[in-house]
Amino acid sequence: MNKTMKRLSTGVSGIAIAAMLLSGCSSSTTTSAPSKTKDNSTASTSGTPRVSIMVGGLEKIIYMPYMLAEKLGYYKDAGVTVTLVEESAGQDAELALLAGQVDGAGGFYDHTLDLQTKGKKVEAVVTMADVPGEQLMVANRLKDKVKTLADLKGLTIGVTGLGSSTNMLASYNVVKGGNKESDYKPLPVGAGQTLIAAMQNNRIDAAVTSEPTASLLKNKNLAYTFVDMNSKDGTVAALGGKYASTSLYMSNDFVKKNPEVVQKLANAYVKTLKWMSTHTPEEIADKMPEEYYAGDKALYIQALKGQLPMFTTDGKMPAGVPDNVQKILSAFKPAVKNVDLSQTYTNEFVDKVK
Repeated sequence: MNKTMKRLSTGVSGIAIAAMLLSGCSSSTTTSAPSKTKDNSTASTSGTPRVSIMVGGLEKIIYMPYMLAEKLGYYKDAGVTVTLVEESAGQDAELALLAGQVDGAGGFYDHTLDLQTKGKKVEAVVTMADVPGEQLMVANRLKDKVKTLADLKGLTIGVTGLGSSTNMLASYNVVKGGNKESDYKPLPVGAGQTLIAAMQNNRIDAAVTSEPTASLLKNKNLAYTFVDMNSKDGTVAALGGKYASTSLYMSNDFVKKNPEVVQKLANAYVKTLKWMSTHTPEEIADKMPEEYYAGDKALYIQALKGQLPMFTTDGKMPAGVPDNVQKILSAFKPAVKNVDLSQTYTNEFVDKVK
């Protein structure tokens, strides 16, 4: 990896995290990070467990619970020290998790299915949203050309990263339109200003993106929503049902060996989700770092209003949703049909939250 890591929580310094990830070393190589015992459990000299979590874009509203939990003091209340490390795509978080560089990943649930086809077992321990919170947006210059999903053929579609959830959702919509996955070009452009610049410079014809990037594209008259996977009704229409997205996933082995740590994290995130469900978008926005507003707090709040309904209030994986995710991914990844869904998520910890 060659991207700069940011320190976004207490625990490990940004410089230490950057060195850790760039060198390919695990978090146990720094004195301030979690140390590992022989059974791979987390430990710290203060007795408070330390956990590192890489999130595929902390400024994205879909991943808001991670930073909000810190701002509300809920990690501390739960008795765990969390270091949040930011990357632009969920795919990067997935790779860091597999390499043992972080303990958990903040990304979409679909990664757990994809990884199982590659012999890697990870599971979502908290499910924070049951719709993707994404939009397939098409450049305004193509409004007269792109009218059906079939018209996506031949387009260059911006995604956060190759193999990312935005890549998977782009592929599904292309295939749903009667095309093959190879009939479009996915181009990794990240999110936020890098994606907007790619659209402005005509490097991409469309993009799968979330808020606040989607609202910024509209506000700049660059693109329009072609497929809504942001609202519940839109998601059902586009994907045939709900689609578990934002989640905390960890290796099955880590979860098995560190149940007390996982429970503390579940306690913090469920408490955060409940707080979100009882406060206004304005109150929530006031808790977030100002840089997340991208220079327009009013637009951020507007986008937040549209995305709040996507979040669960209890952190549970809704019944039947994993089956729908499996069906969607199987449309262009046949191996996903053989995935054992029972190993891709658990409600064990959120069920115990008081």
